Amino acid sequence: MSGTDPHNIHSDDAWAEPAPTAVLVLADGTVLEGIGLGATGHAVGEVCFNTAMTGYQEILTDPSYAGQIITFTFPHIGNVGTNEEDIETISMAGASGVRGVVLHSGITDPSNYRATRHFDQWLKARGIIGIAGIDTRALTALIRDKGMPNAVIAHAEDGVFDLPALKAEAAEWPGLVGMDLVPMVTSAQRFTWDETPWQWGKGYGTQTAPAHHVVAIDYGIKRNILRLLARAGCRVTVVPATTSAEEILALQPDGVFLSNGPGDPAATGEYAVPVIREIIDRGVPTFGICLGHQMIGLAVGGRTMKMHQGHHGANHPVKDQTTGKVEITSMNHGFAVDRDSLPANATETHVSLFDGSNAGIALADRPVFSVQYHPEASPGPQDSHYLFDRFVEMIARHKDKAA
Repeated sequence: MSGTDPHNIHSDDAWAEPAPTAVLVLADGTVLEGIGLGATGHAVGEVCFNTAMTGYQEILTDPSYAGQIITFTFPHIGNVGTNEEDIETISMAGASGVRGVVLHSGITDPSNYRATRHFDQWLKARGIIGIAGIDTRALTALIRDKGMPNAVIAHAEDGVFDLPALKAEAAEWPGLVGMDLVPMVTSAQRFTWDETPWQWGKGYGTQTAPAHHVVAIDYGIKRNILRLLARAGCRVTVVPATTSAEEILALQPDGVFLSNGPGDPAATGEYAVPVIREIIDRGVPTFGICLGHQMIGLAVGGRTMKMHQGHHGANHPVKDQTTGKVEITSMNHGFAVDRDSLPANATETHVSLFDGSNAGIALADRPVFSVQYHPEASPGPQDSHYLFDRFVEMIARHKDKAA
């Protein structure tokens, strides 16, 4: 066990290594010891790794990570503190569903003018368990070789753990395949959104003259998605994941947006796919990202599959087949659409240049398209913001034809 005290407390003995106060117990019985931070207790989930160098607060509040324990490959996490603006869940106080966080280095005191709270205190307030002092390179290599393991993360201030019980819990957890996690992150009721993206010196703005009405189905939607829809000229109505097609169409949307979200798309698709099929059949312009992309793939007759290590980071190259351009994207998914299962009317528009997996589709006979990655970024590059304009242009063309 290596690492430093995440609370930045130094021992009188410069050579003394702090006693472990946290463990990460993998399903195969491997026990990794470290220093606990954040909430105390224990939680079970799937361990993934994220390669982003910035945006840890946005990542840990992204509902797509529900059911997962995030290992950051970048060593300096927490050094700019946290604030009340960089939160991606819909509710400021609501949990994103992330089960835990694994770090290499301890947390230093925050050094950023926007910081309002120490990262450790922020984790405590949100009930997220953390462990520092882990060889994250070795853990990442393990995930690349063997896939994303199930595990239990535990933090106890006295350093006392019932390891046999934790090993049994990790081994018995069924994993994300077949698990519908959307109900734990979707909004409870319908609401409207008009906030636009943050600007230097101004903060967040407001859309006061929307040209289009978009209904966004919330499978675990991120705030910056809604902000970019608003910036693109949309009045957005957000509806819970189980909203019926009849209710959505009654709102008379100019377009429908299908959000990101966690869990197995096939499980969520049992109630989401019939709704999406009805919307597509009505000819409503539709745009999906992440889980929304997978939902469209299922709705047109395709299949989804579990990935070996998933894609999690803000540096993933994707080629837009329609333009020939390469964009650097933010990704967070452990399932993918099987391109070989797609029907003839579904064109593959985007491809991951890391592993060649499907990253986007469009329908030839309907105003429908989707991408596997996160064009809203937050965190991540802004190369893909154009997709929100592409969606609005599709809506405008559809309205002109109907006029």
